[in-house]
Amino acid sequence: MFRFAPLQSDIGKAIINEHGVDMSKTDSILLYQPNKGISIKSSAALRIAMKLGFPRNLLRLFFIVPTFMRNWAYDYIAKNRYKWYGKKESCMIPTPELQAKFL
Repeated sequence: MFRFAPLQSDIGKAIINEHGVDMSKTDSILLYQPNKGISIKSSAALRIAMKLGFPRNLLRLFFIVPTFMRNWAYDYIAKNRYKWYGKKESCMIPTPELQAKFL
């Protein structure tokens, strides 16, 4: 359903440039949908959750919350996630099945 690309990759840079995203103002998740353009931060996370099925798709209800409030909560969680959930010492090496999901 989703394919991933690092923001620093050639395709990531091309999409960012095509849509005029100012990367000095965001260091967050970006969701690119050819028919809808770019979504950033909480909007990207909620659009992804909508595609993940029940019960995660219920998170779409948060679209009624103004974007600035959603992004504040998103930034707060992002800032504290390692404190709450820990941080791994190394990155996982993707299996061949996962590698197929990267651009």
